[in-house]
Order: sequence, then structure tokens, then C-alpha cells
Amino acid sequence: MRRSLILASLLLTCAAGAHAQLYKWVGADGKVSYSDTPPPLSARQVETRPLAAAASDVGQLPYELAQAVKNSPVTLYTAASCAPCDDGRQLLSARGVPFTEKTVNTSADAARFREIAGSDGKLPLLLVGRDRQRGFETGGWNAALSAAGYPETNVLPPAWHNPPPQAAAPAPAAAAAQQHQTAGKQPVETANSGELPPAAGNAPPGFRF
Repeated sequence: MRRSLILASLLLTCAAGAHAQLYKWVGADGKVSYSDTPPPLSARQVETRPLAAAASDVGQLPYELAQAVKNSPVTLYTAASCAPCDDGRQLLSARGVPFTEKTVNTSADAARFREIAGSDGKLPLLLVGRDRQRGFETGGWNAALSAAGYPETNVLPPAWHNPPPQAAAPAPAAAAAQQHQTAGKQPVETANSGELPPAAGNAPPGFRF
């Protein structure tokens, strides 16, 4: 039991450290929601609050960068086979901007992405706090980062690593646990895995680069 509690505590700490901001908003149905990713464009009464556990992570960063991460965390939405997404990721890495990457590969990811970016959203999507930059454009991205207080040059510690990419709409933990328990008892279905079918060129269905 003690070992399980320690493991759970470590997992919670790691999960909290990957995001520096908590969002609270009121939806169109009047329901109050909380999330570590920005709310839909239709959200009302949006409030942001730094996650307490994030302080231990940003504490190793230079002060100016730590303040920028705390006040305006950066999230990058990408897709596979997306050259502009690669360019955007390279810009953030070269400038030394800590960021969380969300991937759009399934229909659930696409639905979540549209909630964030709107129906006319383009990939990549860069979120700097509540500022949204649709599509990659060097000048616009650098301007948004500078306005949020991010240093112009890379000042990240040599050992710094961004968290691994995560699905824009990850499967609920309960569903994942149930799938693990039933593994081996039922054949794995791959025909309807929820992944979007390939599209012409490099663009996923419904998106423009």
C-alpha cells in the first residue's frame, strides 16, 4: 500500500509539472470546467492560475524565463507529416522556449483541436498563454513570445528536456485501465481505432498548413 501511494504521488507530481497553468471557465451550458489546456473560444469568465507543483520545475530556470513560463505557458499543436509543424518546433527549440506539445492524429484529437482553435484553425497552432497563433509565421511567433517575456536567445539549462508529446485528446484513465484488464481476453480491433485516414498531400483531413 505504501509503495502504491508513493508511486501515485510521483505520477501526480510529474503530470502537474508538465503544465504551468490551470484554466477555469464557464461553458455555453453554464457548466464550470477546469483544464490544464486553454478553454474553447466560446468560453466565458476565463480565469488562469499557476499550478502549485509547477514551481519546483521552473525553479531551475533563469528568472526571466521562469516568469514567462509561469505567466504564459507555451503549448504547440502539431500533426504528423507537417513541415510547418517541424519549423515551429525548431523555432521554439532554437529560442529555448519550454513548451508542451499536443498531437492531432485521431478524430477525438481533431474535435478537441477545433474547440481550441475554432473551425478555421490551422496547424501548427501556437498558444502563448491565451494568445493564439494559427499556422507558422516566424515574425508572428517571435512577436508573441517576446510580448510574453520570453528571452530573445536560448538561456535554457543544458540538461533541460520538454515533456514528451501528448495526444490532444488523451484517452480517459478509466478507459485505458479497462482496456489493459481486458487485453488478452478479446481480440484487439484495429479497423476502427479512431485514427484519421490518410489525406492527400501532408494535410490531415479538415486542416490546412
